[in-house]
Amino acid sequence: MERLVESELLAKRHELVDGRVSGQHRRRGIAGQSQRREHERDHAEGNEGGVEDLVDDVLEHVERVYDTRVPDTTVVSLGTATPGGGFPLYCGAIAEIVNAEDPTLDVQPKNTKGSTENVPLLEAEKLDIALVQGEVALDAPKTLRILFAMYPSPGMFVVRADAPYRTIEDLRGKPVAFGAQGSGLVILAKVVLDGLGLDRDRDFKAIFLEKAGDGPAMVLDGRAAALWGAGVGWPGFTTMASAPGGARFIVPDKDGIARILAKHGFLRPLTVEAGAYPGIDAPLPSVGSWSFIMTRPSLPDDVAYRLARAIHRGEAKLGAKLAQARDTTAANTSSAAAPERLHPGVARYLRELGGASRTPQAPHAPRPE
Repeated sequence: MERLVESELLAKRHELVDGRVSGQHRRRGIAGQSQRREHERDHAEGNEGGVEDLVDDVLEHVERVYDTRVPDTTVVSLGTATPGGGFPLYCGAIAEIVNAEDPTLDVQPKNTKGSTENVPLLEAEKLDIALVQGEVALDAPKTLRILFAMYPSPGMFVVRADAPYRTIEDLRGKPVAFGAQGSGLVILAKVVLDGLGLDRDRDFKAIFLEKAGDGPAMVLDGRAAALWGAGVGWPGFTTMASAPGGARFIVPDKDGIARILAKHGFLRPLTVEAGAYPGIDAPLPSVGSWSFIMTRPSLPDDVAYRLARAIHRGEAKLGAKLAQARDTTAANTSSAAAPERLHPGVARYLRELGGASRTPQAPHAPRPE
């Protein structure tokens, strides 16, 4: 009877061990089960060292394996934009690279309405980090900090190659798909057109999309005359340029660029290189701004540090995966972000790299003139 009671107690204690193990990590469970089988074999052979000692040995072994080999994982929510746009594409690449570079991080992209929704979600601490387009980032509350610079985005219109439109003035009064309502691209369009003396909503038949991915089809089937977008590798431009018959890109002329920059000094002159899309046979000058990955106010310094370190270490892989992500570098972050807007954890990492003194890399596809 005594031996039966001891066996039942041993089984119960094993269940306790397994319960603690399964709630933490599978490798802990495997280690604990292996140790348990060894002790059970000794127990069956009469080598009883005491139930309490057995359980203590197992737990000590499990904790040692867990603490030294399997660190805790930090889940990081990453706000993107509506499906079919450039932000979700970029976010997928960032999450994959960061999670591979630092297994203690688990970056999880989440679709949102875009930059103008990402900012209040960050303020409300409902997202950990999020992508924010340049003009929106400029006006974001100072409590939101910059984690990393993404890429510069020169704004452009795209039309079907067989369309009669060749200048922005030609599009006046025509239906134009400016993007998803919450997207930062919509704001960029408003600013650029304002610099030309035009009003986005008054001088054009502005179309605002439910999803960024809906735009190309509207131009291809004639519901819209043009699609507004920005940057290299942007899905809407890729779809248009790859469609049968091809596409034509429209940007401000030289005088228009000067007027825009004179009125909106926070914008930068940017050039899309020849070959960036089918149909661009020569460098195409325009204007635009940098987009950023921003953080919620209370994101811990150590998490920001680890995120910045993982992105930096994965720079080459990220650039190979996504053309526009070749500009996501520590050097460009040091150059494009105001020092007072950097997250303290990121600033510490850049200091360790000597980031403040590093020469920024010239953007690959869109480059400052």
